[in-house]
Amino acid sequence: MIDLYYWPTPNGKKVTIHLEEAGVDYRIVPLSISTGEQLAPEFLKMNPNARMPVMVDNDPIDGGEPLTIFESGAIMLYLAEKTGRFMPKDLRARYEVTQWLLWQMANQGPKLGEAGHFLHYAQMTGDVGDLSYAQRRFSDEAHRLYGVLNYRLHDRNYLAADEYTIADMICYPWTASWENHGLELSEFKHLKRWFDEVSERQAVQRGMAAGSDLQVNPSDFTAEEIEAIKKLIFNQRAIPVPE
Repeated sequence: MIDLYYWPTPNGKKVTIHLEEAGVDYRIVPLSISTGEQLAPEFLKMNPNARMPVMVDNDPIDGGEPLTIFESGAIMLYLAEKTGRFMPKDLRARYEVTQWLLWQMANQGPKLGEAGHFLHYAQMTGDVGDLSYAQRRFSDEAHRLYGVLNYRLHDRNYLAADEYTIADMICYPWTASWENHGLELSEFKHLKRWFDEVSERQAVQRGMAAGSDLQVNPSDFTAEEIEAIKKLIFNQRAIPVPE
């Protein structure tokens, strides 16, 4: 059984899609990132970076004690090794998948996260000043990254290795947030074709729906809740090391 410390964000949904696709039994352990549960000392022992998802495999590959893994990319690689699925055995194909996995972690996720922050969430603070440069900078970068995927998919069905792999799974949830990035998916016809096809997979639908009852709409927050979130989440600095 897999315990998945999770909140329904694109980074969490990468993993639930993979678990659903592979048919692995898992249990969601909700981790409310808006109330700071990721900053609790118990969670920091699992992930010093204070971010979800974190996976605990209670029946690990090596047969030893439960194995804890943070970073969604590392979790995706581990699950592919554990199940023997969605990652090619051939060396060249395997590294084709790996490079797109790392592209997502280094480019798509962080940059689209910044686009969403400056286009939507930054206004919650009420004292951010002129956001026009940041909004333009990350809107343009979002457009560029969607274009990278569109270019890659103009002559192939999937992102890597001529088959559906963890590369597709890890990129899909962030692409599903295209409206939050101020884009029209129809502008990228090859990406849209891939997106529509992946969206039809039942396991993807289950993975995207996982934990949907936990989702919170920021527009529903009261002024007091927004102030608390600002102090807790925005502009975080280093967590003190325990004495």
